[in-house]
Amino acid sequence: MDAAGIFDWLKGNTEIIIGVLSAIVALASALVSRGETAKQRKLQTERLRQSIDAASLEWGGVAIDTLARCGIFARTRHLHGNDAAFLAARTNMLIQLSTLVDRGRMFFPNIDPDGKGIEKEGAYRGSRPPILDVLMFAYHEIESLNREGGLPSDDCAAFIDDCRRLLVSELQAHLDPRRLDEIVERYDDRTKENRQKAKEQAGALRGKLLTRRPNVSLDRGFASNTTTPERPQ
Repeated sequence: MDAAGIFDWLKGNTEIIIGVLSAIVALASALVSRGETAKQRKLQTERLRQSIDAASLEWGGVAIDTLARCGIFARTRHLHGNDAAFLAARTNMLIQLSTLVDRGRMFFPNIDPDGKGIEKEGAYRGSRPPILDVLMFAYHEIESLNREGGLPSDDCAAFIDDCRRLLVSELQAHLDPRRLDEIVERYDDRTKENRQKAKEQAGALRGKLLTRRPNVSLDRGFASNTTTPERPQ
């Protein structure tokens, strides 16, 4: 077919050619749009993660500060002028710890919610993650303190300091500050090995607390098959 023939064919099939070209352009646009949409979705997801990380970091900062104050409170409990002042300070510590546990549930949901405590409200089913466990352990330690007597003050403070160290380690694992340029691995997606190690550390602290404070109302499912209601819920 010579040039004239090709020209005549193109002229006679203009609508078909335009349709084909339009389809190609539409397909290319769709592919580009799909790629841009995926990028936007990834960007939105990362922004959401950053927002959640910022909120959980703020929560973690308050938790670290509260546990530090609890440790100092345990060391200096005998310095309160009277029992009323001591009880007021202890009550304030207990309120802060209790609210921190519930606020922390927004970032660190319970583990295995379908396997334990199914009769409870949704947020309280399952087992608390170690990062919230240590706050509860500190709660029970502070609750058991008196202005005078009992276990040595430094020993009580050392136990609370151990709780704080595990909380800091778990918070760092959640935020993963060493990989700020990558997608952060979420707490619930951590490797079984890492999570198991944290659970073992929390279990050791739990056992230590139950040895130190045998009369606390604490869920003993970690150490035995018997369970008693936790306080606070």
